[in-house]
Amino acid sequence: MRTGFRWLLRVLVLLVLSVAFGTFIPRPLIAPVKASSAAATHRILLLSGPIHTDIAIPLDEETRAAFSFLDDPGFPLGHPNAEWLIVGWGGRSFYLETPTWGELKPLPVLRALTIDRSVMHVDLAGHITEPQPSIAAFDIGGDQMRRLRNFISDSFVRDTGVVAPISDAGYGEIDRFFEAKGYFNALFGCNTWTAAALRSAGLRTGLWNPFPQSLRLSMSVYN
Repeated sequence: MRTGFRWLLRVLVLLVLSVAFGTFIPRPLIAPVKASSAAATHRILLLSGPIHTDIAIPLDEETRAAFSFLDDPGFPLGHPNAEWLIVGWGGRSFYLETPTWGELKPLPVLRALTIDRSVMHVDLAGHITEPQPSIAAFDIGGDQMRRLRNFISDSFVRDTGVVAPISDAGYGEIDRFFEAKGYFNALFGCNTWTAAALRSAGLRTGLWNPFPQSLRLSMSVYN
């Protein structure tokens, strides 16, 4: 009994230390040198929930063109009232089968703790009020925005150049799910994908950010 308790305590201490180091050791270690002429002309948002993060990028003409492969009557990318494209990556089972905490099931949790296929989730939003506790905003330049769009676009699985939608999957009338590259697990999940996407835009994150809280904290420290 004591041996089991000591083993569990060591695992918990190791996890806490790993999260702490992952939060406060920046990635990249050295801050990138920014061109003095690069203007921060684009505003992106980090949207945080209790266990998941999304990225919201402004729906300007360039974004609509870059993600034209998403546009269809059920997902009106060109709608005049749509101001933001919201994107997230996550585990297929947990994402699709747990739209609310009240619908939590054992199997999606088990897959999230082990390994699961991944999906992309996309949604549209109108005006988003700032500031809010769950929203962090960052201003980036045009080149950084293009790299972020490319990172997100490259995360979709494509079959002969066409993205692969998941039929009849979504939380509401507009949002959609698509097959995604990579595999999900608890150590390298939705929030580490978000962190990698933000790094592609020239922002600094922690070395390892498995939780929304650690990602938000490292983003606030290093940006």
